[in-house]
Amino acid sequence: MTLKLTFLGHAGYLLETANHKVAIDPYLTDNPVAVMKAEELDCTHIVVTHGHFDHFADVPAIAKRTGATVVAPVEICEYLSSDEGGNHEKCEPGAPGGKIVTDFGFVAFVQAMHGSSFKGRYMGPACGVVVQIGGKKLYHAGDTALFSDMKLIGENFVPDVAILPVGDRFTMGPELATQAAELVGAPLAIPCHYGTWPALAQDIATFKPVGIEVRDLKAGESIELV
Repeated sequence: MTLKLTFLGHAGYLLETANHKVAIDPYLTDNPVAVMKAEELDCTHIVVTHGHFDHFADVPAIAKRTGATVVAPVEICEYLSSDEGGNHEKCEPGAPGGKIVTDFGFVAFVQAMHGSSFKGRYMGPACGVVVQIGGKKLYHAGDTALFSDMKLIGENFVPDVAILPVGDRFTMGPELATQAAELVGAPLAIPCHYGTWPALAQDIATFKPVGIEVRDLKAGESIELV
C-alpha cells in the first residue's frame, strides 16, 4: 500500500491513501509559504495537535465545507461543536495517552511541551500525534520543546516517520530537534515550523540526526511512502 504525504506549509500535512485524505494542522490562509488555498483542500479527516492559529485557524471552515471528521483534543472538539466553532458534529475527542481507532487506522495523542489557545480561549493541552495510515506510522510532534520521553514514543509506537518542529523561539531549534529525532529513532525525519516568518529560524543546516534520513520538503511537495 502506498501512502502519499504532501507538505502544506509551516506544520501542515496531507496524508492520502486510495480511500482517505487526512490533513494534519492545515494552516493555509495567511500562511506566506502555502501554495494551496484553504478552500482547495479536500480531506476526509482533520487531525489537530493544538489550538494556536497557525495550526487551527482554518480548521472550522475546512471541516464545515468538507464534512471531515476532526480528531482533536477534547477542548477543541467542544469549541467546534459550539455556535462560535460552527456547530460541527463530526468530532472525535481525545487527550494525551489515549488512542482513537479510525477507519484508516488510528490516531494516538502524546505529550507535547507547548501552549494551546485560540482567540483567548483555552483549547486544552498541546499534543503530538501518532497517526497510523496506509500501513505506516507517522509521529507529528506538534509544537514542542525537546523532552526525554520522546524515546518512549519511539519505543512504544515505532514510527516510520518523525515530523519535528525545528524553527526555534516557539519550539525546538535544529540542534535540539536533532536530539529529538535520534530519541524517536524513526528512519525518516521531516523538519517543519521554520522559515514561515522572520522570527523563525531560516537556516536549519544543523539539523543532522545521525543515522536518519532527512527530507526537507517545500510547500506543495509530496513524497510516497511504500
